Amino acid sequence: MSDPSPATPLHVARTRAVVRVSELGQVFDAIVESSAGVNMDDEHDPEGSTVGFERAQISALLDHARTQLAELDAALDRMRSGSYGICEDCGDQIPPARLEAHPAARVCIACALRR
Repeated sequence: MSDPSPATPLHVARTRAVVRVSELGQVFDAIVESSAGVNMDDEHDPEGSTVGFERAQISALLDHARTQLAELDAALDRMRSGSYGICEDCGDQIPPARLEAHPAARVCIACALRR
């Protein structure tokens, strides 16, 4: 019997990010599918601009969710290598409260403020 992954804030955040990417992908696909085969003239059709805006908005949210997932995957890689929770700038420990609030944090608060 294999050990399940621990329910650390990092693992929980990654699970949520995977779900978000999936849900946003489905919404985007539904928007594209619903407008396929329909002549959407954004300039002259009052509904065309709404569909175009919705598609752009979901696309931006999906890009952000994918970026967030990639950051969380990188944090898991740091966890496996033993460098998770160590500030990439100063080498000090990142406080647990920061990692709880931002599980993919690469730098401590002091270094983040200097950036």
